[in-house]
Amino acid sequence: MSELSGRERVLADAQARGVRIELVERGPASSVEEAAGNLGIEPRKIVKTLVAKAKVTQSTPEHSYLIALIPGDKQVDWAKLRKLAGMKKLSMAAPEEGYQATGYRPGTINPFGARAAEGVQWPVYADASISGRVCLGAGEPGLNLFVEAGELFAAFGVTIGDIAKHSA
Repeated sequence: MSELSGRERVLADAQARGVRIELVERGPASSVEEAAGNLGIEPRKIVKTLVAKAKVTQSTPEHSYLIALIPGDKQVDWAKLRKLAGMKKLSMAAPEEGYQATGYRPGTINPFGARAAEGVQWPVYADASISGRVCLGAGEPGLNLFVEAGELFAAFGVTIGDIAKHSA
């Protein structure tokens, strides 16, 4: 992947995009709720960054990836995300696939510096409920970043829509 550490990749990409971020040492956490408690925020303010494996057509063996941003207290509605992304087939990437696609391990993935070895930048989709100052993984275990959602969305040309499951 890259010669830079996860933290350095995040900082370099944020600076290149002109986005203000704040890095915060969170310490170990095994869940969104635990991470939120360590950071003194509500779980919904943590934005989970998921890597999805996409097939443009049903019959092609080729695939691509996309990044989905979802509030920490919600789950992705895969049918809604498929429709928004215009994909025939979409599923959660396996941890190793996510690493190959972004250079980050689960729990540290975020859009800043997330690129495949070939330098491919994946499209980013976000749930419309994400707003204000939010928290994401920051490229290394135990590290988070805070960013204004509007700045993040503008910097990555994020496609915004209703992609979360709603309770009945």
